[in-house]
Amino acid sequence: MSENRFSIFHFKPFIEKAINDLGFYEPTEIQKKMIPNIMRGESAIGQSQTGTGKTHAYLLPIIHSIDPGKDEVQAVITAPTRELASQIYQEIQKITKANEDSQSIIHSRLFIGGTDKQRTIEKLKKQPHIVVGTPGRINDLIREHALFVYTAKTLVVDEADLMLDMGFLFDVDQIAGRMPEELQMLVFSATIPEKMKPFLKKYMENPTYEHVQPKHISAENIEHILVPLKSREKIGLLYEILGMINPYLAIVFTNTKAMADQVADQLIDKGIKVGKLHGDLTPRERTKVMKQIRNLDFQYIIATDLAARGIDIEGVSHVINYELPQDLDFYIHRAGRTARAGASGIALTIYETSDEDALNRLEKMGIHFLYQDINKGEWIQLEDRNKRSKRKKTQDEIEEKARNLVKKPKKVKPGYKKKINRQVEQIKKRERRLQKRK
Repeated sequence: MSENRFSIFHFKPFIEKAINDLGFYEPTEIQKKMIPNIMRGESAIGQSQTGTGKTHAYLLPIIHSIDPGKDEVQAVITAPTRELASQIYQEIQKITKANEDSQSIIHSRLFIGGTDKQRTIEKLKKQPHIVVGTPGRINDLIREHALFVYTAKTLVVDEADLMLDMGFLFDVDQIAGRMPEELQMLVFSATIPEKMKPFLKKYMENPTYEHVQPKHISAENIEHILVPLKSREKIGLLYEILGMINPYLAIVFTNTKAMADQVADQLIDKGIKVGKLHGDLTPRERTKVMKQIRNLDFQYIIATDLAARGIDIEGVSHVINYELPQDLDFYIHRAGRTARAGASGIALTIYETSDEDALNRLEKMGIHFLYQDINKGEWIQLEDRNKRSKRKKTQDEIEEKARNLVKKPKKVKPGYKKKINRQVEQIKKRERRLQKRK
């Protein structure tokens, strides 16, 4: 058997075993770049898209650095959503359970909203080695003098741009303020917005910055399809699409919670069983929906962009944009919910004429769209929506070229304009013939 390429990092034996158990063979680009920096204790910023292996880029070196002999918090990992925090915690469990030495067990704890705070405080008589959770709940426990982070040398801020969008940087700031001055801060984000820079500057002096450029703006095995709304009722068209695609699991994205509720209710009225996933659900409702999704109780999920970032739902075969997101980066994140782990997937968008500008920008970003529609219960191919404008542009270019080729005579005689126009028309005919041959 060929050597596992993670061996270059010289992790502790139980971590090497966990890597093999997880089926990892070769580090991703962000892992190759970030792991050595983290193991040297440097603060670092890792910028790369969702699905590039960011979580293990920090988990593996952090777990390696934990001293099980010290019953104190040694690392704090913050995430913007409960679901992402739970996923990170589960990954830690997968790695640490490979350690069979009862004398060196690494303890980790998950702290998220929607759980019994008093019970959590009682269980904190023994401090965990690794803390994972949402910033609000972690900060709460620190203020209650139940969680002591002054011993922790490492702070991870995962999905930092989403933290900023959701207003959680204040809590992260509060947590960091209770940690040692010589703090190793690790920031992972798909983008680094300008508004985040003052926060980064406050805690990070000359951090290592690693930016992994995506080889493709979206995975190669995703097919991007545009379906025009035309004069149809949108919910009716969505219902027809869902009936046509018969997906393994489809996520239908809307821009607002109110629209997600509306779409879900209208589909339920039409007899379709759907799950809902958005920020207004209570913690209990969200936990129940996630469990139902994992149990494959739903074929369709109606979601806001909460599910586009930070929630990994297995087996998504189709992503449908009921509305295009205002921030076009979220189109990439939405599409990235499908075609994971080498599988193929379809990202389908219902578009209106008001979406033209957004679609043009996505095409400039490198998205290649196919144009399809439904006619009498069958999928039909459509011409490129830009074909007419491209044809007009070609005609204009031919006209201009012909006019430039025909020179105005130095001595103007009666009827010279008609003569010029005839020459122009002859050149235009010749150019059109050449265009057709091409």
